[in-house]
Amino acid sequence: MRAADQDPAAARERARETRELFTQLRDDDAAAARDELVARFLPLARQLARRYQRANEPLDDLFQVASVGLVKAIDRFDIDRGVAFSSYAVPTILGELKRYFRDAGWAVHVPRGIQEQAMRVESAVKQLGGNLGRSPTVNEVAESLDLPVEDVLDAMEAGQAHEAISLNAERPSSDGEGDSFVDSLGAEDERFELVEYGATIAPAFEAMPERDRLVLSLRFVDDLTQSQIAERIGVSQMQVSRLIRRALARLRAAAGEDAAEG
Repeated sequence: MRAADQDPAAARERARETRELFTQLRDDDAAAARDELVARFLPLARQLARRYQRANEPLDDLFQVASVGLVKAIDRFDIDRGVAFSSYAVPTILGELKRYFRDAGWAVHVPRGIQEQAMRVESAVKQLGGNLGRSPTVNEVAESLDLPVEDVLDAMEAGQAHEAISLNAERPSSDGEGDSFVDSLGAEDERFELVEYGATIAPAFEAMPERDRLVLSLRFVDDLTQSQIAERIGVSQMQVSRLIRRALARLRAAAGEDAAEG
């Protein structure tokens, strides 16, 4: 607080000047009055922005958000209500800051109720930490907010969604050999599709003549050529080719029927 604001006479004079500026907002010189009001109350906006400053949140960004809230408060304030402007401006600016964290300050989408609760828990942790001289326990935070311990834990976990961690970031390991988060991601197994196809055509395959099943197994499981298959079962290569085409046509028909029924 400035020395001038500590003097009651100076405070009254400042309040009178503020009322005159708001009166001028209704006149032709509204732009100049608004600029003067903004300059007069920017320290208040900066002070409120500091309340929400975090290590990963630049103060300049928060000050800009608070300044937007200040301008909205100036444009919406009604001097005829007989309320001090600062009493009206503080909740308006704080609302703008809370909206910023709710809408833009989270790396992933979190329900609004959880966001607000996470901010309450974070504020309580800071306040208790200052009072106790140490980090508060979960039970102490829950007691101060009159919340179940489970809700506090959920809010703390949700609070970590403010920042996204790179998949290339190192992940801690108990054996001292840390790897990256990307190493924990699973890969798509191309054989899953084969399992689905196998389940679809299995009934039709089992209903085929034994020789047809043998030919298909030798060709597509053992990967034999048609000439090798012909030699194995004692028929010509041309007959093997016809057997394979006929068997595949049956399987395609069966797979098409199952897909249509599904």
